[in-house]
Amino acid sequence: MNPREAWALFNRAELLHGSTEVERALDGLAARITDALADRFPVALCVMGGAVVFAGKLLPRLGFPLEFDYLHATRYRDDTTGGGIEWVVLPRKDLSGRVVLLLDDILDEGHTLAAARARMLELGASAVYIAVLADKAIGRPKPIHADFVGLTLPDRYVFGMGMDAYGLWRNLPAIYALERH
Repeated sequence: MNPREAWALFNRAELLHGSTEVERALDGLAARITDALADRFPVALCVMGGAVVFAGKLLPRLGFPLEFDYLHATRYRDDTTGGGIEWVVLPRKDLSGRVVLLLDDILDEGHTLAAARARMLELGASAVYIAVLADKAIGRPKPIHADFVGLTLPDRYVFGMGMDAYGLWRNLPAIYALERH
């Protein structure tokens, strides 16, 4: 995709949640996470690459001690449909007996987060909590739920705030949906 096509995609997209709504959702998430985990000294794990924007905006709002690391598991590889889980990077931190806070941009069908949660427990985590900026209402059961959710999105392909459309537009401060066909 070239820049002209990227702008055309953006210009046809529908704004779902503006930056003010996203910031309010982040404040609410931070308050709920603080209430639940402030005394647990968690290891916060950013699920790369989509959650990097979400984690970067959420972590400064968490006013308690935590350790930070990341993992990289993917199903999309810059496409709009998921495939099998690919483990690109596992956390370097020892998770034995630790509380883990998985941070991801979106809970879509839930396969990646379910696999990540299972893998962190295999690595010795005593508990795994999941925080997502957005939970997509897909209209069918998911293999996992998030403990902390910022926004609920419709069952459409979305981008912005770390989520991408064809590998683009992760840098947007708001959340958009691709045009309906």
